[in-house]
Amino acid sequence: MLYIPTRGVQDDAVMACELCICFFNWAGHGGGLQQIQADTGWRLCAADDMEYRADIGVFGGSGFYSFLEDVEEITVPTPYGAPSDKIALARVGDKRVAFLPRHGKDHRYPPHRIPYRANLYAMKELGVKQIIAPTASGSLQPHIKPGDFVVCDQFVDRTWGREDTFFEGPVVRHVSAAYPYCHRLRKLAVETGREQGITIHDGGTVVVIQGPRFSTKAESRWFSSMGWEVINMTQYPEVILARELGMCYVNIALITDYDAGLEGRDDIAPVTEGEVFRVFKENNDKVRNLIMAMIEKMDVNVECDCCK
Repeated sequence: MLYIPTRGVQDDAVMACELCICFFNWAGHGGGLQQIQADTGWRLCAADDMEYRADIGVFGGSGFYSFLEDVEEITVPTPYGAPSDKIALARVGDKRVAFLPRHGKDHRYPPHRIPYRANLYAMKELGVKQIIAPTASGSLQPHIKPGDFVVCDQFVDRTWGREDTFFEGPVVRHVSAAYPYCHRLRKLAVETGREQGITIHDGGTVVVIQGPRFSTKAESRWFSSMGWEVINMTQYPEVILARELGMCYVNIALITDYDAGLEGRDDIAPVTEGEVFRVFKENNDKVRNLIMAMIEKMDVNVECDCCK
């Protein structure tokens, strides 16, 4: 696989993926890296180039890394198409971190169209072994309030039609989803959040809906009655794809709303897109500070059950 630095280069992710295919075609006909560089003027780096490696991945946009120094954006083509956007590489202390906005910088991808496989594969190609995945989410229970954080430990999949596995044959694997989230990173997130004075809930089941629409009141009442705590549109298949690739994955759900309202609470209005963005923006600094503190504490050489 090739990593294509894009600082100062006017290209896009689709062209990068086409280039990846062309490389293999040229390589079989006496071409290869030198020929691509001659034809495009781009500087291309092999997968073992340590300059373009990362220890930790974060599914988050420029709000999480704009204050860091020496940020470089690169395009990572994959066999599954282009990731959502360019990946920003930066250092947080002595850690190398890759940042990728799952919806794209301009929020161009609705939840059901996010290229989840490409996003996870690109992170893996960079050497990422641990992923922090913040999400805006709704609450299904009265004790989990807007502005709270939930570190989920289970999910219920209510999506359909998403490309949700790397094992499509001829190699087939049946990966356990009994414990989809990394217990080690979950513990770290909860401890760090509480140190920062954040109201953070240790564990919770997130029900993942297809989107992009929000729930009906009947659906929301059903989800709540099942005892599930959180509702979201992006946790599946993201978390299980990370598990298939042997990557540690933790979700930090920032609660922005009460979904379609709570049973018997007429004073709580159904969620709106504007309300979600408003609450997330108000709490963005808390999310960023939590993630940065976690990164500083993370061991990049740790052995974990997620990798088995």
